Amino acid sequence: MSTPRAKTMQFRTELKQLLDIIVHSLYSEKEIFLRELVSNAVDAIDKLRFESLTDESVLDGDADWKIQLIPNKEERTLTISDNGVGLSADNIVDTLGTIARSGTQEFIEALRAAKAEDRPDLIGQFGVGFYSSFMVADKVIVISRMANQEAVQWESDGQGKFTIRAAEREKRGTDVILHLKEGEDSFLDEWQLRKIVKKYSDFVEHPIVMEVERTEGEDDDKETVRKLETLNSRKALWLKSPSDVDASEYHEFYTQISHDHEEPLKTIHFAAEGTLEFKSLLFLPKKKPFDWMWQEPKVGLSLYIQRVFIMDDNEELLPSYLRFVKGIVDSSDLPLNVSREMLQNNQTLAKIRKGMVNKILRSLEELSEKEPDDYRAFYAEFGAILKEGVTQDQEHREQLTKLLRFECTATAAGELLSLADYVDKMPPEQEKIYYIIGETREQIANSPYLEAIRAQEQHVLLMTDPVDEFLVNSLTEFEGKQLKAVDRGQLDEGDAASEEEQKELQPLFDALSERIERVKEVRLSKRLRESAACLVADEYGMGAHMERLMKRMGRGEELPPSERVLELNSEHPAVLALRKIFENDPQDPRVEDYGRLLYDQAVLAEGSKVEDPAALARRINALISRAGEA
Repeated sequence: MSTPRAKTMQFRTELKQLLDIIVHSLYSEKEIFLRELVSNAVDAIDKLRFESLTDESVLDGDADWKIQLIPNKEERTLTISDNGVGLSADNIVDTLGTIARSGTQEFIEALRAAKAEDRPDLIGQFGVGFYSSFMVADKVIVISRMANQEAVQWESDGQGKFTIRAAEREKRGTDVILHLKEGEDSFLDEWQLRKIVKKYSDFVEHPIVMEVERTEGEDDDKETVRKLETLNSRKALWLKSPSDVDASEYHEFYTQISHDHEEPLKTIHFAAEGTLEFKSLLFLPKKKPFDWMWQEPKVGLSLYIQRVFIMDDNEELLPSYLRFVKGIVDSSDLPLNVSREMLQNNQTLAKIRKGMVNKILRSLEELSEKEPDDYRAFYAEFGAILKEGVTQDQEHREQLTKLLRFECTATAAGELLSLADYVDKMPPEQEKIYYIIGETREQIANSPYLEAIRAQEQHVLLMTDPVDEFLVNSLTEFEGKQLKAVDRGQLDEGDAASEEEQKELQPLFDALSERIERVKEVRLSKRLRESAACLVADEYGMGAHMERLMKRMGRGEELPPSERVLELNSEHPAVLALRKIFENDPQDPRVEDYGRLLYDQAVLAEGSKVEDPAALARRINALISRAGEA
């Protein structure tokens, strides 16, 4: 097809309606138009490189690849120029006259028979992305020339028609000239163009250049010169082999994406191959980011497709419990549906996510085994977040459980052990994994609930993270051994008091249940050895710590009045004295007073606050007075 004179044609689709969607709804940021046009230019260069493998003449002596940005403030135009394959008069109508048609789609079909190492990486030349230019331009002119052919010009205002005509272009390649709309002049500023290129196209293989003015020399010898400067770094470390990247390069890249100047704890650099291919470069930090203290941390990784930035903090790439991981993922298998931003609910993305999670968890397991000191430091920072994963991710629950660490009555303060270590330390007769949850180790390690277990030389996990309350609802057993809270229900079947003793004391227990509010039941306890009383939740009821936690979260009004079981140690002198008073006179007012003292004592022992401290003080004073009278 030749173009001796201008020819105006209609677009082959309902372009005006589609353009309205593109301009007003498709992209969240106008600046994305530059990413799209640069990506098209990259594709044009890669297509020519591929063709030159079998026909070197198409290079026409020009293999110095580059993409140039040319802002013209006087004309209010921005030109994106490349020396790629170009467009001919025969294909410009099909390529730019049909929206949502990819100029590279047919080319990809031709690549299927080619050797894998000879195939260029393509994003999608002149598809919908090209039309994003109408977000900022009211007229777009494309001047293009293929090797050994005449140049052709395409022009449109995006209102349903386009014009093609013969043009002049000295060399092969394409110029996309945007006549900017009113109010879009910021896209002519050097700093703005630099920022956009740095954000979206910093790692593309080919240099993106721009002519800039610079002052050189000193004092009287100063002069203003214009020179081409490269705007992108082109250093896509994730595409290299790990053996070709040194630690300083990793550190520099980590600092760039995380703003953390400390070296990362661990670098995870890998490529997935097979039916699904992607490359990734991830980092585990040593410390929590400083801004986690006052704002919600961002979740997800940066997503690239063929070196081109698509989106930051992609929540589809990692679950929230791995939000401490920093890095990027680059994939050529993700379809770019209409917009490079519309990737939600994509099955390929879900498969990438699964592969990433498995790799990260294996790396953490390796760190825990080979570098336990580093893992201990890491766990001190991020262990509570990993516990969230056990509650959220059933598929990876087993892997995550092996990564958990806890304090224990068998270890010194600050020393952590895994559940596997706990099981190894269990006495042969111990059948369950015991645990207790509270605010601090000091508080729960000395709790009355541990007295009987400690007497039997058995061990208890000491859990002090707020998330532990939710963790144990999901983590109910490990290696076939049930996790059992020492402050709920009966410790085991053998703990139930004998029927005879229970029958003897039942009248006293009934009297106390009637006279003390919030006591669901009074019963004998076999978990106590030294203390007189303790409060116990039902097996699946809300414990005292969870109740306190809910109140701190401002949800106390949602809680029904708590009623727990008051357990008494029948061998304790205080309980024996109370029993004697009751047997002498069930109506003796001291029965209620001393019963309430035992109840308040149990409330304090569990870490809660008594409802009426003044009443507690009066009963204690009265007790002291009676002791003095005796």
